[in-house]
Amino acid sequence: MDIVIKLSQFLLSLSLLIILHELGHFIPAKLFKTRVEKFYLFFDVKYSLLKKKIGETEYGIGWLPLGGYVKISGMIDESMDKEQMALPPQPWEFRSKPAWQRLIIMLGGVTVNFILAFIIYIGMAFAYGETYIANSDLKDGLLIENKAMQNAGFKTGDRIISIDGEKVERFDNGINAKVVMGKEVLIERNGTEQSIKMPNDFVDQLSKHEKAPLVSIRMPFAIGAVAADSKNTALQPKDIVIALNGQRTKYFDEAKTVLENNKNKTINATVLRNQKEVQVPVIVSKEGTLGVNRAGISMESLEKLGYYKISKQEFGLLESIPVGLAKGKDQLVGYGKQLKMIFSPSTGAYKQVGGFKAIFDIFPNTWSWEVFWTITALLSIMLGVMNLLPIPALDGGHVMFLLYEIVSGKKPSDKFLENAQMVGFVLLITLLLFANGNDIYKAILGK
Repeated sequence: MDIVIKLSQFLLSLSLLIILHELGHFIPAKLFKTRVEKFYLFFDVKYSLLKKKIGETEYGIGWLPLGGYVKISGMIDESMDKEQMALPPQPWEFRSKPAWQRLIIMLGGVTVNFILAFIIYIGMAFAYGETYIANSDLKDGLLIENKAMQNAGFKTGDRIISIDGEKVERFDNGINAKVVMGKEVLIERNGTEQSIKMPNDFVDQLSKHEKAPLVSIRMPFAIGAVAADSKNTALQPKDIVIALNGQRTKYFDEAKTVLENNKNKTINATVLRNQKEVQVPVIVSKEGTLGVNRAGISMESLEKLGYYKISKQEFGLLESIPVGLAKGKDQLVGYGKQLKMIFSPSTGAYKQVGGFKAIFDIFPNTWSWEVFWTITALLSIMLGVMNLLPIPALDGGHVMFLLYEIVSGKKPSDKFLENAQMVGFVLLITLLLFANGNDIYKAILGK
């Protein structure tokens, strides 16, 4: 069932983005009285799953889920329809329209992608508000279990003060991305501030270790299920271990250290049970564990237990607009920085480029509209930025040639555009094979 939920979110998000992107080309083409021959979700190589012709346009769903397209008459695109291009230009064809109209048609798709992302962020600000922990409330610092972070010089208990000079006001889901993009991080450790310069190949180092959040909040040791054959049946679900062997263990990372130092021993544990402290003898295994499952704790429960103060800010409809726009701008700038890293070989970021499996893996196994829209907005920005790259066969390639035509007053020949389209198509296939090849490589290595 988990895979069905994950796949449903993936296909719904992908389909929504493709349809709206292509609609961005379709609408201005129609407004400028340009004939659109096909409007397809996915590619209909040889045959289509569904199709219906309405007026002059054939609408359909292809069988190859690698994107979608609109086929505009008189346009040199992936269809490479040389027969049509050999005929005299017709008034309804793309090539017969003024350059400024063709430019608007080509920019329509990415424009819709960016507008969609900003609308989603505005809607999410209105519907969900913002939940976070003020950075000043992280009195005991953060949990640092990621090996690449530890190698860079971070330790559990550190509190991040600023990233590249920008003060960190709150801990939320965006903090990990900011650390990845950062070059210098100012932390507070044991009351003293110190600066950590991020390794140039930090992204590459991340790929060499087990995947774990770069930073996360420190959590208490809450007991989950206790097996009937466990040696520690005196523990009960929902118990919270607050001391072991006489040492206070407010957080699980502290409890883990005490257990590792008392392997194969019977020690006393103090647990919080029904808001009362209870003494329980426990047997530590040779691996330094208690043989029980850990339980998750909601943010509300953490606040009630006094671990953190959870802040939630709600916004009215008008208030949501600047909040959503700021969020969209941050994501857009952040993705631009990621691309810069990918195209800088020294960072090793290109090794982390993924294909469809990488996108599929982003979606959770449980359905959450908040998570779904968060991912969809990010993917919309990614799709918009990628399509703006000046590569022939992408929207950005067409825009590049159109801008040249507008500035110089000279239109590139159809033969040149056909050759450029072919080069761009080969380049895209190469990038597609590289990205999905990375997915396969990581799957084989189990990373």
